[in-house]
Amino acid sequence: MTYLASPTRYDDMPYRRVGRSGLVLPAISLGLWHNFGDSTPLELQRRLLRTAFDHGINHFDLANNYGPPYGSAEANFGRLLREDFKAHRDELVISTKAGWDMWPGPYGKGGGSRKHVLNSLDQSLQRLGIDHVDIFYSHRFDPETPLEETAGALAQAVGQGKALYIGISSYSAGKTREIAGLLREWKVPLLIHQPSYNLLNRWAEKDLLAATDELGAGVIAFTPLAQGLLTDKYLDGVPADARVHRPGGGSLKPEHLSEANVGRARALNVIAQRRGQTLAQLALAWTLRDPRVSSALIGASRPEQIVDNVAALRGPAFTAQELAEIDRHAVEGGVNLWEKPSTDYA
Repeated sequence: MTYLASPTRYDDMPYRRVGRSGLVLPAISLGLWHNFGDSTPLELQRRLLRTAFDHGINHFDLANNYGPPYGSAEANFGRLLREDFKAHRDELVISTKAGWDMWPGPYGKGGGSRKHVLNSLDQSLQRLGIDHVDIFYSHRFDPETPLEETAGALAQAVGQGKALYIGISSYSAGKTREIAGLLREWKVPLLIHQPSYNLLNRWAEKDLLAATDELGAGVIAFTPLAQGLLTDKYLDGVPADARVHRPGGGSLKPEHLSEANVGRARALNVIAQRRGQTLAQLALAWTLRDPRVSSALIGASRPEQIVDNVAALRGPAFTAQELAEIDRHAVEGGVNLWEKPSTDYA
């Protein structure tokens, strides 16, 4: 059936400026890290994308190795883009990344070399079936490649018209400042940083948010729900359909679901219920409480999750007392899988 987008899709979604750029993003964006590979039925993927767009989510975030298998999320999104969203291409912000393991051999293992970055972008564009992406990210800091080389490759992508904006992910505050300075030499601003950031992973607050604010770059927080830990899914145990049991779900570790973390989630859920919210809505609203955060990047396995998450934007503002109470439970939970690149280690 031909897709007709909702005529009211932009009525309720707030859009936030990305740093000091001219780009705005929806307060909630949809990530295709999980549930868009070949192990997920295409019709479910279609329903997820249509639901998101109908609710004002016009930013779809990908990477070269999203799947499983690697590349399949881009290929599937490219097909649905042609079939459902071709007429809306200029309404969309499409992002992809290069930097983690992708294809066999030394150049496919990831990193920031010019060869990996630019070859990966060409492959992504072919899978997506488009001539440019709106945002292209260096997916991780690579200590084995001179940062000048990575910055030069990213700037070349803009110069070739294959990317409109440049972002980075999981870089430390120091390396964020460094690559921003290198990009300026090419007259290419650093648009955005994508860090993992949530109630149980607050590393970005130490100095990264201050760095991006200083540089005029925006922030888009990924894993704002700690891969489902900050939802009601695990409050009473691990269900049979949990991500840890599904293909490609190995990023959620059993140790993440420790009794300590589940206890923190239960305590935060009590606060959410008092506010008339779900735990997921509380977690998203908390992530977006900081104006330096341009967008929160969610994932979804069911359309209803998207609708529930968007409803977080209609919740009450936090009081100082609520934030203080949240701080007592929002402590480091050992869920940051991206700690090494964000601390400049291989």
